[in-house]
Amino acid sequence: MPRLMVSSPTRLHKPDSWSTDMLPALLIQIPLAVGAGVLLNLTPCVLPAVPIKVRTILSATGERLSARIASAALFTLGSVLFFAALGVATALLHLQWGILFQSRLLLILLSALLFVLAVANFRGRGLPIPASVASIRGARFFEPFISGLIGGLLSTPCTGPLLGGVLMFALSQPTINIVAIFISIGLGLAVPYAVLILRPALLEKLPRAGAWSDVIRKSFGWILLGAAIFFALSLAPSAWGTPLWSLFCAGLLTWLAVTFVRSQEPAARRAVTFLGIITAVSVYVGTGIGSPQAIAWQRLHAGDVVTLPKLGRPAIVEFTAQWCINCKVLEKTVYRDSAIVQAIRNRGVVPFQADLTRPDPALERLLVSYGGAGLPFIAVFDRDGREIRHFSGLFPGASLVSALNKLQ
Repeated sequence: MPRLMVSSPTRLHKPDSWSTDMLPALLIQIPLAVGAGVLLNLTPCVLPAVPIKVRTILSATGERLSARIASAALFTLGSVLFFAALGVATALLHLQWGILFQSRLLLILLSALLFVLAVANFRGRGLPIPASVASIRGARFFEPFISGLIGGLLSTPCTGPLLGGVLMFALSQPTINIVAIFISIGLGLAVPYAVLILRPALLEKLPRAGAWSDVIRKSFGWILLGAAIFFALSLAPSAWGTPLWSLFCAGLLTWLAVTFVRSQEPAARRAVTFLGIITAVSVYVGTGIGSPQAIAWQRLHAGDVVTLPKLGRPAIVEFTAQWCINCKVLEKTVYRDSAIVQAIRNRGVVPFQADLTRPDPALERLLVSYGGAGLPFIAVFDRDGREIRHFSGLFPGASLVSALNKLQ
């Protein structure tokens, strides 16, 4: 296989101290970071945290105003503290976004936590609280605080591509500015849920709880269980993926069928039908049934070092990881688009895939040199090795087709 090489990226100069000249740019970047934090709630990465957050909201809405204020504040504090710690680590250690998920220990702990939360959700209980904590006065506020922390943690793989320019600005700033921007992201991530906790009247338009709501609650348990399997598979051999997901889908479909038969309320049956449709579509997309042959990626290793022009052909380089949810969404949808597969064949494009599931400093430097701030990321090169376009985060297939069709 041809060997790729890239020169070391130019490092951004970071000032040693804060100055008033930085204030105008910071006043623009902080609102952008808050807005990006709000939008993070729409990314697939945050999906596993939704059941935890929803339970926190519903458990707090029946409390007095003072209790709701405390719950909202602690939920926000959990999210802000996580991002503040991440900001300090980024400033001092030059960490990249989502790099936490390269830690085997973190993946083990996260998978175990999500599994425990799934079981607790099936049993109709909240976050498991240690006895030593439960005995403390005000222990009920432990749940919103931990929910904010977990939401922040699960969002990190999707955060880099969403922020882009904000992140590049932050990395060139003093430590205090970096931390301020990261705190703004955590604040934005928590704001929608804090508002719902403080204003439960916004939830009054929802139908009254009943058998249908029990179906939705248990479906959240399946989301948490699926997330536990997803992150656990980052540690397991690839051959385990198909059997585990097959067992998961079989269990979910069996539960839906049994629940539909046993349900007496029309609303509950409609909820089951809705969930069944979502499951069927997910299985269809995930298995690639009816899709053209996927892109024949060539693994890009750190030791493959030669310049792109020596290929003499156009190329694309995709940066991915097993723990990157958005990467899997692209690989099961956009990269299976027949127009993209055909364009790659017609233009003689060489498709490379750089796997960052485990730490790899050489590939991480390569990502930064292409202008990447996180995963997923794909760069398109012409036959002379010049980068003509790159895409960060989720993007429509038509954009990639347009870039590929411009290649000679």
